[in-house]
Amino acid sequence: MKVLMVNKFLFENGGSETYVFTLGKQLEKNGHEVQYFGMEHSDRVVGNRINAYTSNMDFHTGKFTKIFYPFQIIYSQTARKKIRLVMEDFDPDVVHLNNFNFQLTPAIIYEIKEYEKSTGKRVKIIYTAHDTQLVCPNHLMRIPDTGELCRRCLKNGFFECVRHSCVHGSKLKSLCAYFEAELYQRLKTYKYIDCVICPSNFMEEQLKTRRELLGKTRVLHNFIPSDMKTEAADFDSGNYVIYFGRFSEEKGIHTLLKVCNQLPDITFVFAGTGPLEEQVNQIRNIQNVGFQKGQALSHLIRGAKFSIIPSECYENCPFSVMESIACGTPVVASRIGGIPELIEEDRTGRLFSVGDEKELKKIVEELWKDSKQISDYSKACRERKFDTVASYSDKLVKLIEDI
Repeated sequence: MKVLMVNKFLFENGGSETYVFTLGKQLEKNGHEVQYFGMEHSDRVVGNRINAYTSNMDFHTGKFTKIFYPFQIIYSQTARKKIRLVMEDFDPDVVHLNNFNFQLTPAIIYEIKEYEKSTGKRVKIIYTAHDTQLVCPNHLMRIPDTGELCRRCLKNGFFECVRHSCVHGSKLKSLCAYFEAELYQRLKTYKYIDCVICPSNFMEEQLKTRRELLGKTRVLHNFIPSDMKTEAADFDSGNYVIYFGRFSEEKGIHTLLKVCNQLPDITFVFAGTGPLEEQVNQIRNIQNVGFQKGQALSHLIRGAKFSIIPSECYENCPFSVMESIACGTPVVASRIGGIPELIEEDRTGRLFSVGDEKELKKIVEELWKDSKQISDYSKACRERKFDTVASYSDKLVKLIEDI
């Protein structure tokens, strides 16, 4: 089977890219042919045979004010032309869409259908929903300025995005995002997608609010990287609590920092980077070890008494929760989005109300003092099974064959 993986970023940028690159390698290992389409970038690590990509576009920059830029992020004729070149060379059986809105734009879906029509060959289109982009123009279901969790676009329509300046706090960018969402909803563009992979039941519930996706969604929780299962630890086991991930407001860092500050006798290890790094570094009992990955990260997680995932946004199927449990480390996490689907309460970890500083502090204090409970949780974590990339890819291929 020939699979064209489509993702706007073709370099290591986040969890979505980890998914795309790891899955692509596994498909190749299983004998499938895989090529990639997205934006060109100096750090690009995957690609296609003819080196056809779109130019790098940054939705955050001032370049946005240039006259044609807003139109390019709504409908990219360049992306249509480039993906057509790749398809004519590669002749894929399946196009696997991942993150494509704003930079590649849904216009590429029309080109895939045009290719199918001109060649007479069926090209299956699948889409893995890494976020709620199809139902929320800012893809977080959260108003940035206030931090309020929000479902207004699902209930009242996409113009709510403009009312609350949901995209980078900009009316202009929010207006463009509104036009993009409204246009493709009216055109029913997503009806051409054959199957939508939802990494959580939570995600499926959100996407099922779009009529053209009814009956096309399938829940398939993410896989864990195989290198998370290691033995050694870089710290004395059980002598610290770990947070690993982005240092940003929507990840609940402000709430976690307040708790850390109130528990000076507990050592917290933070592994990551982000806009709130300066605030992280100001807390005396936090050791910031910077961004970590692979076995280095696994050592840190395995050596912790437990991990904390205090997210204040609708998480989908966060690798961080799965990675922690896979390492035998219990998780204390917010009761939000797809997180509760991954944690067996009072067996592999504990859940607390979103942003509840007092509840989080109480749980951290209890678990820090209760070695027996931590031991029981750790044992349950080691018994918990998640898909490996090998088992996940087998399920995905079977799903593709059946559509």
